[in-house]
Amino acid sequence: GRGMYYGSYRAPRTLVWVIGTIILVAMMGIGFLGYVLPYGQMSLWAATVITNLISAIPWIGQDIVEFVWGGFSV
Repeated sequence: GRGMYYGSYRAPRTLVWVIGTIILVAMMGIGFLGYVLPYGQMSLWAATVITNLISAIPWIGQDIVEFVWGGFSV
């Protein structure tokens, strides 16, 4: 807690940034799972839309989306 913030102005500033980034990604993952796990029709479409955002990554995005989906679905 306090020691990490106290030392954040000194040389290894990246530690605080990395920890914050990990917390951010974990919270996004928890939010995604909380929205998708009830598994109704809206949850299915939400998962489709959110995972489709990955396809914006150049060259490999579409392959990652198809891998996560387990193939194409209509």
